[in-house]
Amino acid sequence: MKSICILRLSAIGDVTHVIPVVLSLQEQIPGVSITWIIGKIEAKLIGDLPGVEFIVFDKKTGRSAYAGLYKQLKGRKFDALLHMQVALRANLAAACISAPIRVGYDKARSKDLHGLIINRRIAPAQRQHVRDCLASFLEPLGLKPAPPHWKIPLTESDYAFADAHLANDRANMVISPCASHKLRNWPAERYAQFADYAIRQHGMQVTLVGSPAPFEMAYCAAIVQTMQEAPVNICGKDTLKQLTAMLSRADIVIAPDTGPAHIASAMGTDVLGLYAASNPLRSGPYNSLSWCVNRYDQALQTFAHTTASKARWGTKAEFEGAMELVEVADATDMLDKWIRTKLPEPERGA
Repeated sequence: MKSICILRLSAIGDVTHVIPVVLSLQEQIPGVSITWIIGKIEAKLIGDLPGVEFIVFDKKTGRSAYAGLYKQLKGRKFDALLHMQVALRANLAAACISAPIRVGYDKARSKDLHGLIINRRIAPAQRQHVRDCLASFLEPLGLKPAPPHWKIPLTESDYAFADAHLANDRANMVISPCASHKLRNWPAERYAQFADYAIRQHGMQVTLVGSPAPFEMAYCAAIVQTMQEAPVNICGKDTLKQLTAMLSRADIVIAPDTGPAHIASAMGTDVLGLYAASNPLRSGPYNSLSWCVNRYDQALQTFAHTTASKARWGTKAEFEGAMELVEVADATDMLDKWIRTKLPEPERGA
């Protein structure tokens, strides 16, 4: 097997979980040619992974995106396709890819005609984290599943940006408050209370990050305006690479179910995750599941009249009011526990 095509367009968190697959392929099949078809925003984060050809698929261009992909791949044939996304647009994109071996999801996780595009399936697995699911795509090729190992290339200038905005005399907390789905967001006033606590009780520098999207800019501004202490707010002022450097340099990251939580986890930084609208055991920061505040089961009981053990794996609890089940005390108690466990004594506040 000399050439493999990976199809995973989005989202940021899921794309970070494909990195271990790439690294494992390169280790298990030295010299393998890897082509990754990826979304436009996601390519800005990892489009410079060594030894990988990236083809950007911009879904916003509509039909022309498929025409462009077909044109780029015309006459090319891969030994295998790892079709890692079941959305209809991804299934249509997969139809442009020529490969005799086409690995996709098991029947329980297939939808939108996914089964018509593939001829091999990953093994069924109940209650599996997304990262472990994607890691298993190597098994139908006769390879070992990808271990949890990440690498996101960064430059010295990326790290310089991070160092310029983080404190060097105290512990750094980075808050990435916004998810792509607004019902996964914790209330701004609770972030404000939590951030004030981190500054007053533990002497931390709190830095707010986010994209330049108007909603995220307004959300971070609302947190700052509600706070009594003074955080650093760089929302909308950094690139994805600079954000990654920030997250890697931070001592701890606070986030709901959102891409930056997975980036931070991939870079080896602990993440205090805030979860109620989705299940952290499925989509939480892989290396920090023990640091997540988990009110998912309570949200299902309150709003869907079921439980996590009874609901279909992957069921969302994206209801108005679900994230309010996460109290400020839940987050501050988890922070206190993390401080006692992970932060060296000299770096602790009063």
